[in-house]
Amino acid sequence: MRLVLFGDGESPHLVKWARALAPRVDLWVASSRAFAPGFDDCAPVARRLALHTRPAFAGGNVAVLRTLPRLARWLKQVQPDWINPHYLTSHGSLAWLATSTFGAPGRLVGSAWGSDILQTPERSRGARALTRRVLAACEFTTSDSRHMAERMKALGAREVMTFPFGLEVIPPQPQPGDKDPHLFFANRALEPIYAPMQVLAMFSTIASAQPEARLVLANDGSLRDALAAEVARLGLAERVQMVGRLDAQAQARCYTQAQWFISVPSSDSVSVSVLEAMAHGCVPILSDLPANRELVRHGDNGLIVPVGPADGQSLIAALEALRMQADRIAARNHAWAREHAFFPDAIERFVTRLHTLGGPR
Repeated sequence: MRLVLFGDGESPHLVKWARALAPRVDLWVASSRAFAPGFDDCAPVARRLALHTRPAFAGGNVAVLRTLPRLARWLKQVQPDWINPHYLTSHGSLAWLATSTFGAPGRLVGSAWGSDILQTPERSRGARALTRRVLAACEFTTSDSRHMAERMKALGAREVMTFPFGLEVIPPQPQPGDKDPHLFFANRALEPIYAPMQVLAMFSTIASAQPEARLVLANDGSLRDALAAEVARLGLAERVQMVGRLDAQAQARCYTQAQWFISVPSSDSVSVSVLEAMAHGCVPILSDLPANRELVRHGDNGLIVPVGPADGQSLIAALEALRMQADRIAARNHAWAREHAFFPDAIERFVTRLHTLGGPR
């Protein structure tokens, strides 16, 4: 079965899909940008197309639309059974236009990533109509949370298979005493949607009550300089370490050492970072979003905090209650991730469904 994976080839998440699919299908890959080095091991250059555009998150990507004829020509040469676009309102739209307008072969199976369903359709009637068109064109779709799957069905999706963009390898179960009880870790992008300023404000509250508390703030983004200035203003330079982007090994070390993981975006589906943190036995502190409540039961295996400023006294009291149960939480979160977030098992179900639906019509 020949499948074209289509998305942002510079994304580590797309590399993960490619690695999982390569042993199971005749894999070809198209990227709106370039390709991360990880593709070299699972998709030969002869089976790849790089469109070398720089799509903007906010839309208005005329340059991307101009690549449609090239994409369609390549698809006609490849002759795929299935095209799997990732992020429906960009790559999904291009794949739909390539097949419906330019006559490219292949049936569509679309994969939603989060804001393409949870935010983009709300921006305008045109964006909502386009999302509906793409969903209607897909034989079936994938979602990484039940909440997003329901939104997709409300927008006209037919069949939705739900599984998280989980872990390729489950780390060893943490043992009592492995974790630093004073170490907090946050690694979402330093962009407004992920609320890194709220992460810092929350840690400042914690630090005022816990003199030994420390925060490792990873990743990069447009708010990096403002965050650095705020760290200095709050007098936390000795307790907050801004480490930039981490490779997989360095990030795993942070997960392994930290007892606490903070992720408080204003909008999100199930986050791979949260799954990784849970698999490493961290206690997650998450914003009150439907997808986060699919992972965390407040006060049981983590904390759910309001989107926006948190109440300081309530936060400190809740952390202290969980601190006494941290080893139990670590074991339970690791076990949950092992059972529900192992990515190869999910991809096996995905490919089995493609075989059940058959080849091109």
